[in-house]
Amino acid sequence: MQRDLAGLAKMVQHFCEERDWDPFHNPKDLAIGIVTEAGELLDLFRFQTADDVAVMLRDPKAREAIGEELADVFFFLLRFSQMYGFDLAEALERKLKINAEKYPVEKAKGSNRKADAARR
Repeated sequence: MQRDLAGLAKMVQHFCEERDWDPFHNPKDLAIGIVTEAGELLDLFRFQTADDVAVMLRDPKAREAIGEELADVFFFLLRFSQMYGFDLAEALERKLKINAEKYPVEKAKGSNRKADAARR
């Protein structure tokens, strides 16, 4: 089984094509899927304190639930990229270069502020 991005995208493509899901996977609905699944991931952490989250991350059942939601988000990202010709690795590399300029180390190190605030 290939575990690189291209191999994983092929696995997702095969899974979806076996089920004849192509007609349902337009850009809008795939974007909705990404957000919906990200919301389900977020829901696992709703109203949890930092201590609660630390406990969750040590609990095998909670980790499994988190992993399943991460996988759901990843599935939709891979499917969107596979169906519409986005190279996720290239897009990430390009975005990291943009963010390196937007958040230079000397101004952003140790800060979680947005770019306009980090420059002050």
